[in-house]
Amino acid sequence: MTEVRPVAAASASLWEREEEVGVITRAVQTLRADRSSSGRVLVFRGDAGLGKTALLAETRRTAEAHGCTVWSARGGETLRSVPFNVVRQLLQPALLSLLPEEAREYLGDWYGIAGPALGIADPDGPPADPRNVSDGLVAAVRRLARREWPLVLLIDDAHWADLETLRWLAAFVERLDDLPVLVAVACRDGEAGGEGARCLDAVAAVAGRSVTSLSALTPEAVAGLTRAALGEHADAPFCREVWAVTGGNPYDTVELLAKVSDSELEPTEVHAARLRPLNKAARGGGLVARLEDLGVDATRFAWAAAILGAGITLDQVARLSGLAADDARHCAELLRGARILTTPDPTVGVPGGDGELEFVHPLIATAVYNSVPEALRRAMHGIAAQIVTQAGKGVAAASRHLLQVHPDDDEELVAQLREAAREHLAVGAPDAARRCLERALAEPPRPHVHARVLYELGCASLLTAPATTIGHLRTALAMPGLDGADRVDAVYRLSQALLHNNQPEEAVRTVEAEVARLGPGPARMRLQAVQFMWEGVHAGETPAPGRSERLAALAATCTGRDTSERALLILRGFDAMTRGDNAEEAVEACDRALVNGRLAPGLGWTDTEWGLELPMMLASAYAYTDRLDRAEALFTEALNAYESARWSGGHLALAHAYVGLGHRRRGRLRDAERSLRESLRLAEHVGRGLPLYWSATCNLVDTLLARGHVDEAWRTAEQYGFAPPYPSTIVLPDPRSVRGRLLLAAGRTQEGVNELEEAGKAAAARGHLNPVMVPWAVDLARALAVEDPSRAARLAADVRRQAERFGTDTAIGEALRCAAALETGRRAVQLAGQAVTFLESSPCQFEHAAARVEYGIAARSGAELERGLTLARSCGADGLAAQAERALRELSALRAQ
Repeated sequence: MTEVRPVAAASASLWEREEEVGVITRAVQTLRADRSSSGRVLVFRGDAGLGKTALLAETRRTAEAHGCTVWSARGGETLRSVPFNVVRQLLQPALLSLLPEEAREYLGDWYGIAGPALGIADPDGPPADPRNVSDGLVAAVRRLARREWPLVLLIDDAHWADLETLRWLAAFVERLDDLPVLVAVACRDGEAGGEGARCLDAVAAVAGRSVTSLSALTPEAVAGLTRAALGEHADAPFCREVWAVTGGNPYDTVELLAKVSDSELEPTEVHAARLRPLNKAARGGGLVARLEDLGVDATRFAWAAAILGAGITLDQVARLSGLAADDARHCAELLRGARILTTPDPTVGVPGGDGELEFVHPLIATAVYNSVPEALRRAMHGIAAQIVTQAGKGVAAASRHLLQVHPDDDEELVAQLREAAREHLAVGAPDAARRCLERALAEPPRPHVHARVLYELGCASLLTAPATTIGHLRTALAMPGLDGADRVDAVYRLSQALLHNNQPEEAVRTVEAEVARLGPGPARMRLQAVQFMWEGVHAGETPAPGRSERLAALAATCTGRDTSERALLILRGFDAMTRGDNAEEAVEACDRALVNGRLAPGLGWTDTEWGLELPMMLASAYAYTDRLDRAEALFTEALNAYESARWSGGHLALAHAYVGLGHRRRGRLRDAERSLRESLRLAEHVGRGLPLYWSATCNLVDTLLARGHVDEAWRTAEQYGFAPPYPSTIVLPDPRSVRGRLLLAAGRTQEGVNELEEAGKAAAARGHLNPVMVPWAVDLARALAVEDPSRAARLAADVRRQAERFGTDTAIGEALRCAAALETGRRAVQLAGQAVTFLESSPCQFEHAAARVEYGIAARSGAELERGLTLARSCGADGLAAQAERALRELSALRAQ
């Protein structure tokens, strides 16, 4: 049984919390003892009133007693729509202590990304990517934390935190291995939903066993608390009824006992029946009635405070409630005396900012807010928006109030919401922007701006809700008011949304229809390029009839004078590469798209007008036409550009994947594996099934097979779902071909043959005849060499014809390797020697090493085997090196006989 303690020993909410207090104490002591220790997360879960806030207060008290720095913040039910609200609160102590130049120094390269989100810098440049902002905030807090060690972060009511803060928190706690910070989070179960709930689950997963689910007090603890508050003469039946009425909820118990004390009720069994009516008066409808008993002015004051929600100052409440200053001060005193409002504790920090008042408990704030008549509440939010704006906090800060105003065909309100949306987008809060624009539509906007609001909404929700975006943009395009460049951009974004929603054919048809509507000119050419781009990257089972011919004819008229023409030249080069046309023609088209050998302005890796598809297609065309120096320069430029711009997530994952592809093509297999594993790590955070995920997985499996790590390649394929169904987008190299090679290497020959045959059918249907990019025929010919030598020979002959048509050293060398593998005797030696000659001139060192080893085996040449072994080791091709070593041992043994 829990020992009943005197009231001086602990607050009511800490009764029966010895175990939790012990965990807190040990966590703080560990943090304080070793600056090199890992960080830790504590999570306190439970229903309202069970003492979560008290445990955070105890964490603060213990931490400060041990000389720790403590930063705290609190979510608010009416503040969830305010982006970065909680993380800004959390960092206020550090931010307010820094001069602007100091903040810039501490945040370094992240200043331009994290600064606007934290409210210490103006946005500069295109709308910020939410993932980049989250990463920037993680970096910012990590740097500040190292300065402030030992640091404790407290977040109360995390279930009401804004989504942007929760994204940051989930990312931050995952990186505490090398950061000695204690993070304590309090939240209610079941209050958060959607992505917010997933973020809190991720935080709890990191906390592990340090997640505490609080329970109600036992009857014994409530009896002790009752006697501590009312006197030892409180009898057992009375104490038992207090527990029965409150359910052991600490907050409800304290409030009920306060009412008992105020009413001077004797704590005896004869008066126990009066506890339930008193309890009703302490909360819910009883609380509202108690508020009304304080008078009309006090009620209006409390309503205004609930509307404002945070940073509650007497001046702002007085303005919102229409009270004179003296009357407002009097109301504040009444509400403090009634335990509805209180003065913030300066030792705990002020979660809401610079407010003079706060509600005693979130339950009271919610009850008061919900008691405001709906029409009046909406009107007061409108006045609150004016007050916030006039205070110089900006329309974005006022937008949470604007969202609640009753729709009334207000043109000015629509303009304010659109401006707030732009401000939210600028700092990386597209969800907040979407809410503003959806509310603007409900006003509704005037006919001449309606389409533009829909267009802006489509742009804001493109990445977060592609299915919704499709409806918005289609409606916008069907209405008057969206013309010129904006209409072209809307069509482009609609096609992007359709692609994100796995509707590639519809994306192509949408652009095609708009192209047919336009006359000759830059707009038409841009959309023509977009159409060809989507057809090329997101090809269906068969390409549009005559597509390549039309693209070649259109590109032939281009001189590269603007981005649309350069885009068409890139598309022509990429299409020629995939089709296996003459490589020199593909390279010539790609070169004409460059300006002084570099990406043209408007087509860079971080330019948003065209996206990353075009430069990726350009670099890929170079990678498969043996211009690996140019490809690697572009891939490295992409990685540097995204890292410098702090574009993480999908962009950085894809950049690492293509850097890995460059290493793989060059034959630097160890470097390729490192890059591809990093790509896959980043891609896991973005989401499985996306094209970037397939690119990382396919290239990693391909690289592991080249290294001879077959078992690891198989485990990787199993772990990351590298199996049918395949994506509708082009993945380089062809995933069906790589999957077929994997099955053959794993000894599942018939499955491998079947997979390669399907790869051949898909490649023929799409016109993908480049034997290096889609190497199905080479592997299938080798697999059928014994079982069906005639078909194997035909396949090898076809590969050679396609390779000679394409004309690169790598393609011809690989075709000769395949032909040599099907021959014996002098013919095999002759073909293997020719393969070495071509691949020696190729930039692909792994293929060169393989050709050397195969030639050495066929010719029984120790010198060739030694050269092949040296090359294999330098590439990191462990399996090939082992093969060369075995052949050398066998050759040595043969010569010794």
